[in-house]
Amino acid sequence: MIEFFKTVGSVAPLAGILLFLQLVIFRQPLHSNLQFGFGFVMTIIGLHLFLKGIEISLIPLGDLVGSNFVRIEKKWIVMIMVFIIGYFATMAEPGLKSLAREVENLSMGAITEKMLIKTVAVGFGMGMMVGVAKILYNVSYVKVMIPALAIIIVLLVISPAPFNAIAFDAASATTGPVNIPINMAIAIGLATLIEGVDPLLSGFGIVGLTSMGSIISVMVLGIITKI
Repeated sequence: MIEFFKTVGSVAPLAGILLFLQLVIFRQPLHSNLQFGFGFVMTIIGLHLFLKGIEISLIPLGDLVGSNFVRIEKKWIVMIMVFIIGYFATMAEPGLKSLAREVENLSMGAITEKMLIKTVAVGFGMGMMVGVAKILYNVSYVKVMIPALAIIIVLLVISPAPFNAIAFDAASATTGPVNIPINMAIAIGLATLIEGVDPLLSGFGIVGLTSMGSIISVMVLGIITKI
């Protein structure tokens, strides 16, 4: 019950601010009071159940999977598996779906929802592969981040401007309630059991690498579309 009220406490301030602006500052009515009230209640219930489900199912499962990866001797198989996990986790990310829908509407269908989501999912999976490879081979972040940043800077110059903006928003949209718990659990579970690897240093940071992978993939899509 306490966790439910925590969910209410996280959603209610946002709704309160929006209502204050609409009703007090702008002095404009809502489209439908009944619809807003029903939607607000459904948002709280849905978010609470979603977060609780993630906590008791996907996070423990991700931790188990990450710790069991050490049983696989061939590291390239591990990286293929984490790519698949990252790809399908991104496909299920609700924030990305909302962004992709807006992009499709504003681009008049030139950038379809399915195209953008799959592109971001590929980049996210590649970023997760790089993050897991960094853990498996105990590579420092400097050796991974600098080349990735260099690639992004080059792509910023040659990729069409709309795709540059979409890429950064898409990367942010992937860091939602589905991807982060699963990826963090897998990374930490894996780093905990590898000899000579500090879980605190290697288990964190994988989310940033996956976001950079998503940025790169969307910019590459822009270059391909331009060509």
